[in-house]
Amino acid sequence: MIPACTLADLPRGEAHRLDVEPPISVFHTEDGEIFAIDDTCTHQDASLADGWLEGCEVECPLHSSKFDLRTGAVDAPPARRPVRTHEVLIADGMIYVQPSTEAPNLPPCVAARLTARSA
Repeated sequence: MIPACTLADLPRGEAHRLDVEPPISVFHTEDGEIFAIDDTCTHQDASLADGWLEGCEVECPLHSSKFDLRTGAVDAPPARRPVRTHEVLIADGMIYVQPSTEAPNLPPCVAARLTARSA
């Protein structure tokens, strides 16, 4: 598990980006729920942590695709593929993220960049 931040450091309605490969964002909804998803929009290289959080959805700041934080499903185009969701654990006031073992749905430009780095 990756320590993300303390619960006290993540106000409701805000997001915290983890600089891992690929990046993960942790969201604290207005209702007090905590979710973690891949940070990169599946349509184009944009940080979802920079997007707009409404309920259990985040809207991409680049082209307005929306993703369900609970399932990763796309709720509005132009994105067509979901983002991965990750398990979240809160212990002793710290938020931890267990990254998914599934392959990420990254846009081609990001996937190519990550492949080049690992080669």
